[in-house]
Amino acid sequence: MTLPDGLALPRYGAAGLVDVLPGAAAALGVDVARGDLPADPLGLTEALGGARRVAVLLVDGLGAELIRAHADLAPTLAALSSPAGELTAPCPSTTPVSLATLTTGMPPGSHGILGFVTEVPGEGRALNHVQWRDDPDPDAWQARRTVFEQAQAAGVPATAVGPYTYAGSGLTRAVYRGATYAGAVSHGDLVAQVGHALAATPRALVYGYIPELDLTGHVRGVGSPSWRAQLSFVDRVVEELVAGLPDDAALLVTADHGMIDVPDATRFDLDEHPDLLDGVRQLVGEPRARYVHAEPGAEDDVRHAWREVLGDRAWVGSREEAVGLGVFGPVDDAVADRIGDVVALARGTWVLSTPRLEPGPSSLIGYHGSLTAPELAIPLLLARGRALR
Repeated sequence: MTLPDGLALPRYGAAGLVDVLPGAAAALGVDVARGDLPADPLGLTEALGGARRVAVLLVDGLGAELIRAHADLAPTLAALSSPAGELTAPCPSTTPVSLATLTTGMPPGSHGILGFVTEVPGEGRALNHVQWRDDPDPDAWQARRTVFEQAQAAGVPATAVGPYTYAGSGLTRAVYRGATYAGAVSHGDLVAQVGHALAATPRALVYGYIPELDLTGHVRGVGSPSWRAQLSFVDRVVEELVAGLPDDAALLVTADHGMIDVPDATRFDLDEHPDLLDGVRQLVGEPRARYVHAEPGAEDDVRHAWREVLGDRAWVGSREEAVGLGVFGPVDDAVADRIGDVVALARGTWVLSTPRLEPGPSSLIGYHGSLTAPELAIPLLLARGRALR
């Protein structure tokens, strides 16, 4: 089985988000353990030119296609070099999955954060990773050592700068483990805290996270004046970060996924097709990447029904088929059950919504989660301090 036209596999260990932080750490002399994956497939050790301090800024929702389409609104971003071309987000192309993939340097099938919302196996309940606190235990749910932990062990101080409201959340604890979390109260504060962390020690690995572009795209759409204005603000943040780089420091800018606007014509309302819920124990995931957990013995019937009804609106396969294709990378046995018995990845601009169960997510304008080019392609951009040019 292969993916249909319009969907592509993430390039784990070759040209993916998964390779960014390990490469940045390798450039600082950290020997990052990645199993069978190469230490620095992006060649960042050479590209960073001997940098002693490296910052990685992740802008939520800043797809590579969106930068190209709006280069006039983001002149700083457009002027940065691209040391390894475009990268791919993981599957599903959604924030919790991408953050864990970035910070562990491992594919989703290894770190176990496999969706925005997934089932907690054996408990019959769903876990929303952005509303998560301490149940399940973040250290057990995501048990892989992060790149931050490995950097700290190698004597390279690691700092993560993100919204102060995220401090102490389950996701923060799971994906930024090993880094000192510095809560930022504004874009200006993020710039200042990243700059302080870079300058504080002779070597440093610093991470920054900006969420507002993604939120604006979800609510207003990536074709909206609101989104374009927010992109301009992001560009100014990057300009300030570049201007403040120490002479021996480098800044990498990337994203967790892209985004598409979804018209009314391609919204498939699952609530209007109750036959799709026959034999279904739990429906999780998100509108462009669904996990369907079936009642015991109903797996084949559920998969057949979803394939028949959805047709070319989505790729529909079993857990085993999805794993076999490699969409999650190699999947550890301990986390495999977090994937649905049936996986549905939307094609084109389709979303698989359920307004009754998920009124908020079903009413958005901008979406991501599947494996189309606008969702999957993300940038990797580079700025270097004066001593490295």
